Amino acid sequence: MTGAMRGRPGRGRAITGAVLLLLLFLLAFGGPLVSPWGWDDIDFTAFLSPPTAQHWFGTTQSGRDVFALTLRGMQKSLIIGLSVAVLSTGLAAVVGTVAGYLGGWADRALMWGVDLLLVLPSFLVVAVLSPALGGSWQALVALLAAFLWMVTARMVRGMTVSLREREWVLAARFLGVGACRTIVRHVLPHLASLLLVDAAVNVSVAILAESGLSYFGFGVRPPDTSLGTVIAESRGSATVFPWLFGFAAGLLVLIVLAVNLLADGLRDVLDPQLSPVSAAPEPSASGPPGPSGRPDAADGTRAGAGRPAVEGSAG
Repeated sequence: MTGAMRGRPGRGRAITGAVLLLLLFLLAFGGPLVSPWGWDDIDFTAFLSPPTAQHWFGTTQSGRDVFALTLRGMQKSLIIGLSVAVLSTGLAAVVGTVAGYLGGWADRALMWGVDLLLVLPSFLVVAVLSPALGGSWQALVALLAAFLWMVTARMVRGMTVSLREREWVLAARFLGVGACRTIVRHVLPHLASLLLVDAAVNVSVAILAESGLSYFGFGVRPPDTSLGTVIAESRGSATVFPWLFGFAAGLLVLIVLAVNLLADGLRDVLDPQLSPVSAAPEPSASGPPGPSGRPDAADGTRAGAGRPAVEGSAG
């Protein structure tokens, strides 16, 4: 991967996004270890306190530490985003490869289901079903993953239809290799770049969707929290007490920026059409070009030198 990334146009963006995302993960999961307050602790002597040495990001109107509360919400948002990305991309890979490889009635049935889900208003469906399922973050992950895989499945299906006619796939089928083994060994490796970029994009999409749902009360429910709930709880006093809103909103922007940089860079790095070094022209099989620009023949004679002379007419 390092050799492939060297000289590629998206290498800098991919590295920047990966480093920024790693730092955000370290902050989310390492920050609570150095925080003097827990995310559910209440300081009865500091209500709506601005940032101080004791409360680095200030406190909420109930006396909770904003730093610890924001990092707790950041943890939950990252976990939800990664879980949704893995589930949705995995489901797209399974449905797309099975439909494209088998064809026939299986292809038609699976693509009919994809088309049906594509026309449903996903935000409204998740908003209605999430409270009915108890409002747990696990249910939210399942609902978000259920509506993020269809477009990718169609792309995977199209690429699989092309790949199943390649020589190595046909050879495996003629040798009696099973469909599942053929897909895993000979089809999925050629789809790895697409699935990797799709998973990275789905992380940011899922985090934004979860934050929006939580902001409207359809996502993560109290007493747990996420970045969306932290922002929602401060929407009425964001201009008066900006520390309640600013830190959570800033971290949300940084997470989405890091993931998008990583996905954009990976797309450019893994795209075979974006080679950094153009291929050198192959030498002509008939030898170097002569003075007239035509290639010399293999035996060293110039083109046209070996033509038979036209005999004159007798008499």
